[in-house]
Amino acid sequence: MEIQEVLQQAIGQEASDIFLIAGLPITVKCKGHQSRWGQERLMPEDTQRLIQGIYALSGREETHLTEGKDDDFSFAVSGLGRFRVNIFRQRGSLAAVIRLIRFGLPDPKELGIPEEVLSLTENQKGLILVTGAVGTGKSTTLACMIQRINESRDCHIITMEDPIEYIYRHEKAIVTQREISIDVQGYPAALRSALRESPDVILLGEMRDYDTISAAITATETGVLMFSTLHTGSAANTISRIVDVFPANQQNQVKIQLSQLLKGVVCQQLVPDKEGKLLPVFEIMKTNNAIQNMIREDKLHQLDSVMQAGAAEGMCTMDGSLLKLYREGRITRETALVYCAHYDVMEKRLGV
Repeated sequence: MEIQEVLQQAIGQEASDIFLIAGLPITVKCKGHQSRWGQERLMPEDTQRLIQGIYALSGREETHLTEGKDDDFSFAVSGLGRFRVNIFRQRGSLAAVIRLIRFGLPDPKELGIPEEVLSLTENQKGLILVTGAVGTGKSTTLACMIQRINESRDCHIITMEDPIEYIYRHEKAIVTQREISIDVQGYPAALRSALRESPDVILLGEMRDYDTISAAITATETGVLMFSTLHTGSAANTISRIVDVFPANQQNQVKIQLSQLLKGVVCQQLVPDKEGKLLPVFEIMKTNNAIQNMIREDKLHQLDSVMQAGAAEGMCTMDGSLLKLYREGRITRETALVYCAHYDVMEKRLGV
């Protein structure tokens, strides 16, 4: 089977990911579950042939592989969609994991992204973070938020992605998209350059290290609206992760900066409903005066109580969202307990 046939068949099955790994049949992930295509295992020469086909389709050179590095990039196939691929070596052979991204931008209503999340785009400046584990849909949520601004605001949006996933048309906004390692060397360099490009909104793919986080905070202080992601599971953990990246003698200053700049944190995960379909579940924090004080005074353990009391402002905790889904009959009691943040408290709230 050639790589284009693999892509076509995976799209037909509505797969989210394709695994090309020696010693295993071609495997796809559908609705969170793996499905293997037959019993015939891929040999190292098979994965090499399929990966060479990926490079041929994408028009890229195999430079990273010849240098002994992993390769991470996106490409498009006319009539099929866009694909994000990571190519790496394991046990001496080439392997690849391909994420499927269909043409067009996601529809937030179809995906179950609530208006409380999208309304964060009404901020004109500040920092908005979308967080969660790998594969929980952070990029998709951000794409919906960026498109909301694109449709409604006369501004310049600059995205910095590694790699680019969704392609935006210029609508009310001008949308400039830069791919790390192709258009610019790295996130800090992209941020420095962006500040000379009259930005109003910046999408930073990931706040992954001290240099990027420091540059993002500095850029946000210039008055832009900054979106980014972290791999954290709650609003409190997100703030702690940012502060802990800095040396101890800078942390108090960073807390003050965050209390002024941070406008919202959206934490998300995907959980199975009663039919096995994956549902997005959100924790939403919108910064108000009480939350600003908690960030400054390092009282993050009190954030949950403020979010619980802030429903009228569009806030909710992860456990509150899970409890709501359970009471609506969309998820089981077991699912709510597996994915909750506070097991004992959730068990009491669910009852017998």
